[in-house]
Amino acid sequence: MKRNLLFITILATVFLKAQFSVSVQTPAHFQGKEAILYTLNGSKDIIAARENRKGNGLNFRVPTPYTGMMKVYFPEVNAAFNLISENKEISIILETSTDKINNVIYRDEANILMENIQDHQKKTEMIAPALVQIQEFYRKDSDFGKAVHKEIERLKVKPTIDATKNPFVHYYHTNYNIYLTEKPAKAPDQNEILKFIQNSGDMLETSSLLRPLLIRYMNTAGNAQVSEATDRLLHALNTETARGQTVLSELIEIFDVYSMTEMKEKYLTLAKNLKCTINDRLASTIASNKNVELGAVFPDYSFQSATNTQTKTLHSVKADKKVIVFWSSTCSHCEADLPVLLEKYHQLKDKNIEIIGLSLDSDAASYRNKIAALPWINDSELRGWNSSYTETYNISATPTYFVLDAANKIIARPDHAADVLTFLNIK
Repeated sequence: MKRNLLFITILATVFLKAQFSVSVQTPAHFQGKEAILYTLNGSKDIIAARENRKGNGLNFRVPTPYTGMMKVYFPEVNAAFNLISENKEISIILETSTDKINNVIYRDEANILMENIQDHQKKTEMIAPALVQIQEFYRKDSDFGKAVHKEIERLKVKPTIDATKNPFVHYYHTNYNIYLTEKPAKAPDQNEILKFIQNSGDMLETSSLLRPLLIRYMNTAGNAQVSEATDRLLHALNTETARGQTVLSELIEIFDVYSMTEMKEKYLTLAKNLKCTINDRLASTIASNKNVELGAVFPDYSFQSATNTQTKTLHSVKADKKVIVFWSSTCSHCEADLPVLLEKYHQLKDKNIEIIGLSLDSDAASYRNKIAALPWINDSELRGWNSSYTETYNISATPTYFVLDAANKIIARPDHAADVLTFLNIK
């Protein structure tokens, strides 16, 4: 019995040591009450914890070890800030005005170091060259000349990072400077990037470096060789491994963002045909694409505060056909495209065709000003790209269009408003 109790005690001690907390202090007037803590997998945010503010504070408890990028998001006010974890206690103070975060004050060693290094790097890249030119216009023995010289010399000294004390900070900045900096000492070639992706440790997925690395890898191949380079990369990684599947997921999404439809379909088909166990990252990519395939029933959506309708859900809108458009008031392409639909709206209504606009706006005033001139059904969560429907409907760009039949099946996915009208035979 004593041995069992000892074993349980040891397990409990190990478990508790594996945990860490993220403490966030906010001003009393800040409107964000609910908060979500995210970890990172490739370029995808993963919910780690949810908390409601108690007084002026939030305290997230992370139950498992985690090293990498994190984000805290306040959905009620669509405000967020980034941080890093090295599996240690994290403490943060927010300075806000109403519902906006003005300043993030980090109080733990790792985040302070990360912020200082990033600040130094920005100043080195953007300000140091200007300071060198400014220095020429001032006497070296003047107060300002001395100050400029001192700052130039300070920026020449690169911060040192102890890899044993701050492994993630060291990993991130070392590899960013090798593979992703705009002016590397030696630009890495395709083989070097491939070997790094293949052999790098677990922090690659949590670092935010993976997607830009993949884009740089494909850029080194040139347009004509992208397919061959992608096949080579996936063969080296093995799509039956977790990394291979995460990279495959990222590639499918990259090809989608850049409208490389044939490439996207090729690797989405590869993903669907895998016979091994699929990890969560790839499974979510397959699922969100399946939701919006031609012939699929468009997933229902409960409106938040829809205009120009009394209906509560997308499916409950009665029409022979529905045009779903994902848009934003800040999207220049939408600015050009939506008037095309507006001009023909009465013809669409005469054919019992309804338009439903789901906005990716985050600014309420901008959204409301825009929809004042749009007579169709409009709705928005006012969470920008944090809106729930971006993942459900695999939205990576605006505007994005779907045409549904009366049973809410997807019958077309036009690229532009003009293509919508052509499909619907509106002239």
